[in-house]
Amino acid sequence: MRNKLPPLGKVPPDFFNRNIYPKLGYPDPSILVGPRNGVDFGVLDLGDRVLVVSTDPFFIADGLGMEKAAWFAVHIVASDVAVSGIAPRYLAIDMNLPPSISEKDLNLLWDTVHRECGKLKISVITGHTARYAGCNYPMVGGATVFGLGRKEDLVNPRALPGDAVIVTKGPAIEAAGLLSAYFPEPLEARYGKHFRRRARDIFYRMSTVKDAAVAASVGGLTAMHDATECGVWGGLFEIARHSEVGMRIELDRIIMPEPVKLICECFGIDPYSSISEGTLLATASKDKAAAIVAALSREGIPSSIVGEVTPSSEGMRIIDGKKSRALKHPVVDPFWGKFAEYLKKK
Repeated sequence: MRNKLPPLGKVPPDFFNRNIYPKLGYPDPSILVGPRNGVDFGVLDLGDRVLVVSTDPFFIADGLGMEKAAWFAVHIVASDVAVSGIAPRYLAIDMNLPPSISEKDLNLLWDTVHRECGKLKISVITGHTARYAGCNYPMVGGATVFGLGRKEDLVNPRALPGDAVIVTKGPAIEAAGLLSAYFPEPLEARYGKHFRRRARDIFYRMSTVKDAAVAASVGGLTAMHDATECGVWGGLFEIARHSEVGMRIELDRIIMPEPVKLICECFGIDPYSSISEGTLLATASKDKAAAIVAALSREGIPSSIVGEVTPSSEGMRIIDGKKSRALKHPVVDPFWGKFAEYLKKK
């Protein structure tokens, strides 16, 4: 009997481990970190240095306007290299653009890519640009970012029992940022014009490039992960699963920005299982965790120690007041269904 394909969106861990992970081509010994569910990057051993690589769709959500869409597209893939502890440095990009794109929009898109790469000190080294029938927003190609750095600076992700768990910014940053940008009218109707303006500010928090660089500068990190699809719960589950450890997470210690909470309530989605590009999940030795949180705070990035890594025998647990429940992978991110529902209404 043939297994059913998973829901739309990023495939869940069990599907990946069953269908993708066992088939990785030639086994090259220079690969330090290969494809693993819950790890955002791959690593090649170059002797005393390492090459970090990550690939993502070139995601242009044209409903945001070209400038915002291109900013987001750059930061999505740059964030996945940054969580290695090695700064993103080079970009290879494939743009398979829809026939409907205008020269004005293409120039605005590329000017923004150029500007953001300049800010992040990323150089474009190769690419492909074309318009093709059948191509459409938001998936208009792919992008690969490379980081080159010292082997001792690499955070080869493996959380260890006794580590502290750190979360920056809180949950559902991406879900709240995109919903408020695409559908401001329901927010204004429920919370007023002033809240609509506050909600707009969430958009530019959707990057972990700075979070990861600040955390790595302190040291003591054992893993970093960007909480993308399935959010904080999905990301923490993935760290624990690939590290073969348990976790004990205190729900009330996770920062919850009021605008994010209200946006998720307005649209009826669970913030903790919703897509959250911009939320950095990290594990670190307990003697460094407080210093990492302090360094992030000095840079204007809110964060908190939300729990600890435990032996695998203790399982993955969420502590909510006096209650304890299993930390499970959400599998289906509630953002996508809600986004599609409101897009049809619009």
